[in-house]
Amino acid sequence: MKYLGILLLLWLPFACQQSTKAKEQSTPPETTVMETTTEHVEGNKPSVYDFRFKTLDGSEINLNEFKGRKMLLVNVASECGFTPQYKELQQLYDQYGTKVVVIGFPANDFGGQEPGSNQEIAAFCEKNYGVTFPVVEKIAVTGPEQHPLYKYLSSKSLNGITDEAPTWNFCKYLINEDGKVVQFFSSKVAPMSEEIIAAIQK
Repeated sequence: MKYLGILLLLWLPFACQQSTKAKEQSTPPETTVMETTTEHVEGNKPSVYDFRFKTLDGSEINLNEFKGRKMLLVNVASECGFTPQYKELQQLYDQYGTKVVVIGFPANDFGGQEPGSNQEIAAFCEKNYGVTFPVVEKIAVTGPEQHPLYKYLSSKSLNGITDEAPTWNFCKYLINEDGKVVQFFSSKVAPMSEEIIAAIQK
C-alpha cells in the first residue's frame, strides 16, 4: 500500500501538468480575437463629419455642424505666391456663404511657407485679408505626420472618389451637402473661378 501511495503522489503532478497543457491548446490565442476586432473597426470607413478642430480664435468646430451645406477645404499658407487667394476665399464666403462653408487649414508642408505660430497666422489673416471664415490651428496635410482628415481626403479607398493629394499650398477639396468629396482643385484654380462657382451652384 505504501508503494502504491508513493506512485500515486508521483503521478498527480504529471497529470495536472498534462491537463493544463490541454486547456492551453484548446483556448484560441488572443491575437486571433484582436485581429478580428481590428478588421471590424477598419471596415467602418470614416466620414468627413467625424472630424473636429480648434480654430485660430480658440473655438472648436465640428464638421458635422455643416451637414446640408457644401464645404471648400483649403490648405493655406502665409508666405506663398498663392497667398492672395485669401482675398477671393473671403469673397466666396461672403457671397455664397449660405451654400458653402470655406475652411482654411494652415500647413507648413510646402516650401516652409507657413512658419508662424497660430497666433501669428491669425493676425496675418485678419490684418491683410479680413478673414472671417474658419481657419483651424496648423496641421500637416501631407507626409508622415499627415492629419487623418487629409488621409481621408487623399485616399480613394476611404473617400470613394479621388486619390488626389495636395501638391502645393491652396489646393481645394469640395465636399457636397452629404459630406462626400466631389471635386479636387489645384492651387492654380482661383476661388472665384467659373469652375468653382459652377461646382458650388450645382
